[in-house]
Amino acid sequence: MQSGARTRKWVLAYEPASRRQPEALMGWARAEDTLNEVRLHFETMEEAVAFATKNGLDYAVIPPHDSTEKPKSYADNFRYDRIRS
Repeated sequence: MQSGARTRKWVLAYEPASRRQPEALMGWARAEDTLNEVRLHFETMEEAVAFATKNGLDYAVIPPHDSTEKPKSYADNFRYDRIRS
């Protein structure tokens, strides 16, 4: 299932404390620490910063980049001058 429910929210993600290594039996990526799997979502930047300072975490705020939306039309799929790969 795909959902756009978590768009435009602030995420607190922990830095990995150890490198990921392939697991011997299955070959999956594994790490010694489990904090690299934790992602906390916040509504505002202030909430995320307050959580980090309250828990004594070092943090860096990375502002979201501006995305440019390309106008799309369903009819463009059937244009005769469409580039085919």
